[in-house]
Amino acid sequence: MSDEHGTGGRGEGQSVPAQLEELRQLVRDGRIDTVIVALTDMQGRLVGKRVQAEAFLKGVVDHGIHFCTYLLGTDMEMSTPDGFKLMNWETGYGDWIGREAWETTRVLPWLESTAIVLCDAVDEAGAEIPISPRTMLKRQVARAAAQGYTVKAGTEFEFYVLSDTFEDLSEKGYENVERVGYYNEDYHLLQATKLEPLYRQIRNQMTLARIPIEFSKGEAAPSQHEVNIRYDEVLESADRSVLFKHGAKEIAWLNGYGLTFMAKPYAEWTGSSGHLHMSLWNRAGDKPLFYDQAGGLYGMSQTMRWFLGGMMALGRELAVFIAPNINSYKRYAMASWAPVNVVWGRDNRTTGFRIVGDGAGLHIENRFPGGDMNAYLAYAAEVGAGLYGIEHKIEPPAEYKGNGYVAKDCDRMPRALYEAISLLEKSEAAVEIFGRDVVDHYLNAARVERDAYDSAVHAWDRQRYLERG
Repeated sequence: MSDEHGTGGRGEGQSVPAQLEELRQLVRDGRIDTVIVALTDMQGRLVGKRVQAEAFLKGVVDHGIHFCTYLLGTDMEMSTPDGFKLMNWETGYGDWIGREAWETTRVLPWLESTAIVLCDAVDEAGAEIPISPRTMLKRQVARAAAQGYTVKAGTEFEFYVLSDTFEDLSEKGYENVERVGYYNEDYHLLQATKLEPLYRQIRNQMTLARIPIEFSKGEAAPSQHEVNIRYDEVLESADRSVLFKHGAKEIAWLNGYGLTFMAKPYAEWTGSSGHLHMSLWNRAGDKPLFYDQAGGLYGMSQTMRWFLGGMMALGRELAVFIAPNINSYKRYAMASWAPVNVVWGRDNRTTGFRIVGDGAGLHIENRFPGGDMNAYLAYAAEVGAGLYGIEHKIEPPAEYKGNGYVAKDCDRMPRALYEAISLLEKSEAAVEIFGRDVVDHYLNAARVERDAYDSAVHAWDRQRYLERG
């Protein structure tokens, strides 16, 4: 059975995946009694069901798990907005099937006797649902493979640890959010030591769950931390990313803390990033294609230049896929460690695209995504844009040297979600990469978010206009 066709379950005549055999043994031994079956919604959250382990092995393995179509057509509040063609009241909000991606199976050390397996959304005939975030990335990976490429990537996340639990914050109306630390702890070992019991759990338990953490460090604000997840093939890296965000919140909650990947909780706080590190390799994945010893500047191959050119040319048009929320655009601020201009430079943290590494390690760091990104969508957009650059032989502009925040005569990332929507509405390249139905689906999601914000009255409104207006 291919990725795109077949029945929802495993079907007859197929070999049993090694991960399933291992899971069966863990259940027989009594080490696993609960299996979480999860998929990623548009917002990048894991949603799904907890299944008693024996019931999972006797039923779900062969038939997949049913879930309501609305899970891929909600807003952040899980309401059911109008405008989604694939799921609405007229369609009756029926079911799709979650088909296990067995290679994602993991034991979760922070939850007792629990394993998780991610799944792809498929219909009754086994065809994957095009608007599903994981499927969107898989299709870009398939495009790359058809051209002889393997995409490798690694994610680094920044986040804040908060003194209050999520329940406490909800009761406070998310006002007066307090951090555990009280001074900038960028690389600061003493300040980070105060939360090291938590950070150590995150590093070690994630690594045990096959989400290998290489580094963690204090970041550029009180109680802000950064974690680097090991580089791998891009689909695996995206799987690790969504599992990391979910798991880090769970581990923090179990320890009495809140933890947020929100892009910009307060204007005066440093924003939290979700930087993407990317490179192309040959189909076998053993030969890097970004480095050319006889190449031009910094050894950048023609393939690398075109890939970078595509990412830069489409950065604004595809912004909705890497910066999906109203708050995402608050992070793009001058001299804030988050970029604003679509320029590139060698080891330059003021540019949106930073070229780092040497030889086989030469790669592109995209500094535009925030911690609030959906990794499947962000990687899908950047792989799609890079391949578009290769297909259309798009050369990047000249390297920008100096302070990228003051660059002139260059593109600037959208200043707000409404601007990103307008750019995506006009983008022919987005339709070429994703297809009309997928673009329309995510445009509707973005408009829902925009309209929800525009119709709300904020504290800022009252402070500015109640007396003086």
